[in-house]
Amino acid sequence: MHPAPSIIAFTVLSGLGLGLLSFLGLGLVQATGWAAFWWFGLGYGLSVAGLSLSALHLGRPERALKAFTQWRTSWLSREAVLAVAALLFMAPHAAGLVFFATPLTGFGIVGAFLCLQTVLATAMIYAQLKTVPRWDHWLTPLLFLTAALTGGALLIGAPRLAQVLLAVLALVMVAYWLVGDTRLRASGSTIGSATGLGARGTVRQLEPPHTGPNYLLREMVYVVGRKHALKLRVIALVLAVIVPSLALWAAPDALVAKVLAVLAHLLGMLTARWLFFAEAEHVVGLYYGKRAV
Repeated sequence: MHPAPSIIAFTVLSGLGLGLLSFLGLGLVQATGWAAFWWFGLGYGLSVAGLSLSALHLGRPERALKAFTQWRTSWLSREAVLAVAALLFMAPHAAGLVFFATPLTGFGIVGAFLCLQTVLATAMIYAQLKTVPRWDHWLTPLLFLTAALTGGALLIGAPRLAQVLLAVLALVMVAYWLVGDTRLRASGSTIGSATGLGARGTVRQLEPPHTGPNYLLREMVYVVGRKHALKLRVIALVLAVIVPSLALWAAPDALVAKVLAVLAHLLGMLTARWLFFAEAEHVVGLYYGKRAV
């Protein structure tokens, strides 16, 4: 699928912010006053910036408020509701630390839970799409949750926790790529099922359904060369996991190492998230003869 920059930035930044807020809500950072203000400001800033970017991908951004009305059936709507609830529940805990040096632990725990539920809802927008077999399995939500927690651990400067989560993230990323590469074939979808002619025998395409480009080809049948995908996977893994891990191992208490770890991780996750969308094979591509099974 077409990797829109707004969606890439939205999922990465909001994941970082919500991961950070979840750790702040659980009290992993002991800060009050101005220190707490900056910590929560960073978490809220990343979360709100990311969530705001998601509106740019809407065909009619002025109708974004309507996204809140379909929470019974839409994961996108649930994401919006959960995001607002998470930020609202976290606010009393943040205010207590900033203004009164007193944590409101109950609000913090509930807020942390809602932050992770928001990340899960974001992942489920993609994981529930039967038309994109690469996304349609349990590793997709695990990937989003692990990335959010890893980013949060790096941002709070917890080297031991971050090292553990970086190792888990590496395993999940590799597993997601390996399993994802087999999903389209395992789905059983073919050009015969795509055209409805499979019962008549082997189907092959004589001419494309359209003589020119259209919305489906532009948005749903994005093609990335396999050799480039492999290189980008290596780059994503090195930047998102290996560089941060080495930096924290070399100087776990150094500010420079922690900043380097965060920046490398951010660049790596942007690369990985670009691949998340670019490699997703929508089954409509079979109808256009753009996917080989």
